[in-house]
Amino acid sequence: MSKPELIAIAGFAVLLLLHVTQTEACPPACSCRSVGGTTGLHVDCSSKALTEVPALPADTRRLYLQNNSLTSVPPGALDSLHSLEEVKMFDNPWNCDCRILYLKLWLEVVSVPSLANTRCATPVLLRMKPLGQLSGNEMGVCKRHHPIKCLEFFWRDLILIVGAIIALILIAWALKFSKKLVSQINFSPYDSRSCLLGRRASKNHKAQ
Repeated sequence: MSKPELIAIAGFAVLLLLHVTQTEACPPACSCRSVGGTTGLHVDCSSKALTEVPALPADTRRLYLQNNSLTSVPPGALDSLHSLEEVKMFDNPWNCDCRILYLKLWLEVVSVPSLANTRCATPVLLRMKPLGQLSGNEMGVCKRHHPIKCLEFFWRDLILIVGAIIALILIAWALKFSKKLVSQINFSPYDSRSCLLGRRASKNHKAQ
């Protein structure tokens, strides 16, 4: 076997290995293919009825997530996609409360056009509003979706307030007790002298 043939076989084996690796890294519900024969993947997860963003290959260059049932993206879920050049996320029922902040900030850096095409589905007041136009006050409405956390904060604050009141009562009682004790100490010499003088006067009166 000649040297050129060995080089050709080795190159084919490397390409085959890369293809297998990429296929294994591709999310089960998506289709992946190389972008123009270079490094990087075209990952198509559109129209798959996805309710959450799948684990994506780190070398994803084009990501299509449109027309699914996505409502939010967990913080950090897309941070590993450093080679991304294009992303589509429109036609998803995005819930635009504070949990959408990560996706908004991520799209502002990665894809401004996609940010303009990605719109809110809920709450009703923000329906069809582009993600890029959301203000902090509007995203703050999600606070009412966390009653358990709010309740935890309420009980924590209540315990702190009760503890502070008890501490103040104890301090006031201690101050009052210390003043009374000081008064007793201050008056005790005079009380002893008065008692002694009274005894002497009684003895003198009996002697007369």
